[in-house]
Amino acid sequence: MVLLSGSTLSVVINLAYNVSVAHFLGPKGFGNANALYTILTLISAITLSFQIITAKIVAQQGEEARRDAAYQTLHRGSWVCGLLVAILLLAFQNQITAYLDLPGTNLVTILAVGAAFYVPLGSRRGYIQGAYGFRKLATNLVLEGVMRLLGSLFMISFGFGVEGVIVANSVAMAVAYFAIAPKLNSTAINPLTLRAAFQEISHATVFFTGQVLINNSDIVLVKHFLPAQDAGLYAAIAMVGRVIFSGSQAIVNSMFPVVAGSKAEERKSLSLIGTALLSVLAVGMAVSVGLAITPDWLWTILFGSEFKILGPHGFPYLLALYAATTVVYCLSVVVMTYEMSYKIANTAWFQLIFSGVLIAGICKYHGSLQQVIMVQLVLLACFLILVAVPFFLDMLNNAGFLLERRKLRLMRRMSEDEVISGFLKSELGKGVYAEYEERMRNILLTPDLQDAAECAVRRALLELRHRALWRELPDDTQWYEVEISAAELNQIRVFPRAQWARTARGNFAIKAVAERIKNRPLAPEDTFVRKISEIRGALTADTLDSGPIILIGQTESDPLTILDGNHRFVAGVLEQKVERLKFVCGLSTSMAQCCWYKTSLFNLLRYGRNLLRAFLEIRNTEVLQLCESSGTLPDEVPPPPVL
Repeated sequence: MVLLSGSTLSVVINLAYNVSVAHFLGPKGFGNANALYTILTLISAITLSFQIITAKIVAQQGEEARRDAAYQTLHRGSWVCGLLVAILLLAFQNQITAYLDLPGTNLVTILAVGAAFYVPLGSRRGYIQGAYGFRKLATNLVLEGVMRLLGSLFMISFGFGVEGVIVANSVAMAVAYFAIAPKLNSTAINPLTLRAAFQEISHATVFFTGQVLINNSDIVLVKHFLPAQDAGLYAAIAMVGRVIFSGSQAIVNSMFPVVAGSKAEERKSLSLIGTALLSVLAVGMAVSVGLAITPDWLWTILFGSEFKILGPHGFPYLLALYAATTVVYCLSVVVMTYEMSYKIANTAWFQLIFSGVLIAGICKYHGSLQQVIMVQLVLLACFLILVAVPFFLDMLNNAGFLLERRKLRLMRRMSEDEVISGFLKSELGKGVYAEYEERMRNILLTPDLQDAAECAVRRALLELRHRALWRELPDDTQWYEVEISAAELNQIRVFPRAQWARTARGNFAIKAVAERIKNRPLAPEDTFVRKISEIRGALTADTLDSGPIILIGQTESDPLTILDGNHRFVAGVLEQKVERLKFVCGLSTSMAQCCWYKTSLFNLLRYGRNLLRAFLEIRNTEVLQLCESSGTLPDEVPPPPVL
């Protein structure tokens, strides 16, 4: 509540800042000041990335020394990024000045100084947030807003105009940075690797870059394409969008920890996301309607007589239209954040790509202020549909698995080497490793998991034929021997590949697929059904001896997908002898990024990238040499001919 109250007060102060600067500078001056401030807001994608990742990593450290060491690494990285941003602004100050039609390059120079402090300010706020210093963080947000407001009014009163406002903004960020300098343990051991920090920061930057571009690129483009007077009017109109977005973020930030801590059954009911969507919609539409019916003279008093638009589409109309546009985007943010709160989502990349589409749309259609807003409204409505429809379809598809779902019983933890051994055992007799099978039968049927040389041989074998399959699994996958009975079948689906996709016809639930195969006549040429029939016979005669069926999932309560063993599992379901089969399950909260678990466009693109990367690597295909050097294979067996 302290943090929420501080954030709300900060929004109010920022609104007062915009109204005051607009009133005293007029449309042209306010347009220049707001365009520069918007550049700073675009840079906030990096600032917010450092803040959220620093908060996350600091909160994960149990010891204060490790927490301080992790922060120091991120803080140094933030200063590198901050200085790099400042250098880029200085290097391109002439181009930025010309593009935004600014009165002089000195404005960009002053902004560069503030940007250098703005990025590391994010890492310091993240440290406080991760250490649960919410009161201090809220105070810092308010301090920055107060310094910006009072400093701008002070500089304007002495006749410094737009230049004084930018100086006040830069000073406010520097003061906020030094005000929260933490006391650190300099003897700490750093728990964070540079590679891990880069991966975390880059993923967050993608999301926030798309967000700030969608929210702020229109102001920069209008400043470039339209006259200074119109650009100033548009900056005042866009101000209401920032206020609505900040208000919706308070709802989103409240929803995030609730969803993260909820169970899958609670998420299935859609009550949590429904509440958030309705709250954002109610607040946003109330503001939109309120703006539409507000008399024009009130805005003239607040902003000044120059902020008056004649005609039926006056200032209140454009304010209401822009507010509605912001509400549409806020609904998309609710859906994306909801998904991100309990798994790693791919919508961040889609949002970044779509921000480019939005920018292209404004570049094409910018004949008037109304046209600019309408382009955004139409495109952001399409974005909402593209984000929400797959999300809700996925929720509905999973609903069938969740109706009678039970928590999976984990029997014991298994090593990856043991799982690989069982996986390779199920490959015997299939011709997959025909050239090696005879020589390696012993280490596959009677594996010694304590023998490092044997384990290396089995991993080399796996790399030969199933490199792409295994490498898609998340690095943090944990393996368990599990117990599967008829009660858990509702949450298990077959792996949608080849003939299984044709048989399933869109419904991959194991029981539904088994029912289809049961009712399918056995034709002489139907090797697919014949293979399942043979396994059914072996199950009935208790002669089936193969490796375990491998399942993958996110948690023991989520839907599971069969990674290997579709035929055996279906045969067990048809014979009602599932209990006689052996099962292994790999669990990872990142499993939704694996295309074998969830087939989506983004996962397939990632799979294609990984295939290309694997193709460029040098493969270890000298399995026999590895075996002979380790003494694993008997000397009297001659090697197979090289084909």
